Amino acid sequence: MKFLDQAKIYLRSGDGGDGVVAFRREKYIEFGGPDGGNGGKGGDIIFVAERNLNTLIDFRYTQHFRAPKGGNGAGSDRTGAGASDIVIKVPLGTQVIADDQETMLADLDTPGKRVTLLRGGDGGFGNANFKTSTNRAPRKATKGWPGEERWVWLRLKLIADAGLVGLPNAGKSTFLSVVSAAKPKIADYPFTTLHPQLGVIRLSTSEEFVLADIPGLIEGAHEGAGLGDRFLGHVERCAVLLHLIDGAAGDVVKAWRTVRGEMSAYGGGLADKPEIIGLNKSDSMTPRETSARLAALRKASGRPVYLLSGATGQGVPEILRVLQNTIHETRQEQAA
Repeated sequence: MKFLDQAKIYLRSGDGGDGVVAFRREKYIEFGGPDGGNGGKGGDIIFVAERNLNTLIDFRYTQHFRAPKGGNGAGSDRTGAGASDIVIKVPLGTQVIADDQETMLADLDTPGKRVTLLRGGDGGFGNANFKTSTNRAPRKATKGWPGEERWVWLRLKLIADAGLVGLPNAGKSTFLSVVSAAKPKIADYPFTTLHPQLGVIRLSTSEEFVLADIPGLIEGAHEGAGLGDRFLGHVERCAVLLHLIDGAAGDVVKAWRTVRGEMSAYGGGLADKPEIIGLNKSDSMTPRETSARLAALRKASGRPVYLLSGATGQGVPEILRVLQNTIHETRQEQAA
């Protein structure tokens, strides 16, 4: 299934039903009177977050959503039927953005969350509502209130506990395939990964977390170079970032600074998130290269650097434990 994380759709809630002019006419009843009923309420536009959806591909083929109009009133003080609502199911983590692409209207970040984005119009009044002591036979009724309409953008930001970042060919997809059941495409050319991938890592029966792998970043990504930085939105919600660096590529400090610079230019608080640095592909380095590159990275970042190899599994259990502990600590701080 094709991955789609952005879509523009048109929404319109239903108009209210019209009130009517009617009078009571019954045999053997001397005095009749106005008994026109009110109109029914128009349908709402409601968004619901669904855990089982993971792409916005459905909105490529259905882009217009119109709720029905409420029923008109009738004689004998009968109110028109309320129209049914339009319920739009979207993946967990979807944001509804106004047409200016800046104003957030709703953030569906918890399973089952419901947001009424557009409210249907109220029904009009029948002539029975206008009866007074001086106006016994009003011939006035009102139209239903119109519904609301607008264009909105849907943006999907995946819900993951940890995010994988790094330059292309840093070994992110290999790492994800080793630690989870995910089956990302793996090859030896840049930008093999073209869209985000999710994997569930289970350390024990009571410990598990979701890891998101996004396409690699290159220098100038925030200006549109490579695949750009649009996929960084999928790690905005993560509690921790695992920054994988290709140890066999040479200048590991430059690689680290390049990705850090792109995250800072993107914003969204990414540069402030806890960062775990992993020097990957230890099986492709000599002991001397390993020692020198570890020392250089630790000095440049001021953080611990973990040595690992996604291909052989060396150091993988240790870094997964660090990720799990960091996620737990970060979530506790956020809850507090």
